[in-house]
Amino acid sequence: MSSTLSRLDGKVPVLHTGIAGTLVDYYELTKPRIMYLLLITTFAAMVMAAHGLPPLALTLFTLVGGALAAGSAGAFNCVIDRDIDRLMARTMTRPVATGRITARAGVVFATALGIASFALLYLLVNPLAAWLSLAGNAYYVIVYTLWLKRTTTLNIVIGGAAGAVPPLVGWAAVAHGIGGPALGLFALIFLWTPPHFWALALMANTDYHKANVPMLPNVRGAERTKKEIFVYTLVLVAVSLALTPLGVMGLWYFVPAAILGAVFVWDAWKMLVGPTKPLARVLFKYSLLYLALMCAAMVLDRVI
Repeated sequence: MSSTLSRLDGKVPVLHTGIAGTLVDYYELTKPRIMYLLLITTFAAMVMAAHGLPPLALTLFTLVGGALAAGSAGAFNCVIDRDIDRLMARTMTRPVATGRITARAGVVFATALGIASFALLYLLVNPLAAWLSLAGNAYYVIVYTLWLKRTTTLNIVIGGAAGAVPPLVGWAAVAHGIGGPALGLFALIFLWTPPHFWALALMANTDYHKANVPMLPNVRGAERTKKEIFVYTLVLVAVSLALTPLGVMGLWYFVPAAILGAVFVWDAWKMLVGPTKPLARVLFKYSLLYLALMCAAMVLDRVI
């Protein structure tokens, strides 16, 4: 997160050289900051399914498989978007965009990670987890990156389903099926994605305009985007609280969800009526904390 905001502020990251630099470049190709967030939601679903800590080996295999899958999707994204990445301050130093890694090498690397992920999950976890992970990757690469991102302002809205798949993988790894809490977390991530990424887009709307990417702020304007963020935040919080009366989660979840949701709504409201970029930064940072703490609340509720 700090790296993303630093690049938005125009700070150029330090580029390493030699073998160490090449290793760092391939690591950055996997979009590790997004990967960590996906692994948090995967692990949260595993703990919920197990009503406690799942077996260590199963946890390790699932998280490594998930990391490989996320890295594969991130690498494919970097290769496909290398032309627009060169035009945006936030992405212009990515390895394929700068030529430090060739497109061909990036595709080979992404393919290898994807094959390794599927094999590991299929053989050492279970087939359902493997197929769900592969489906999430295919959705992200084909539906979001190749189709939605450059064609519609609904790119983040529809494409957000890809980032909501990891909880299903985590639950399936433990339970060999898909349960209500995993679907609840899927719904939360799906609804959380638009306000989170639109807040980022409000800070980088000129970049998206230069790259001709139809993000909501540079197509519909900042005021429309702020209204959409506020509405989506209200829906997100309403759905999150509805999980308790629906019997999916309990009171140990409901109370922190209500407090965290109230802060989210308040931040979205302040941005709606106040200056855009500084408050978009506040909302973006809080949205990351919100998701992590909501996962913790769901885990706490299931374990207790």
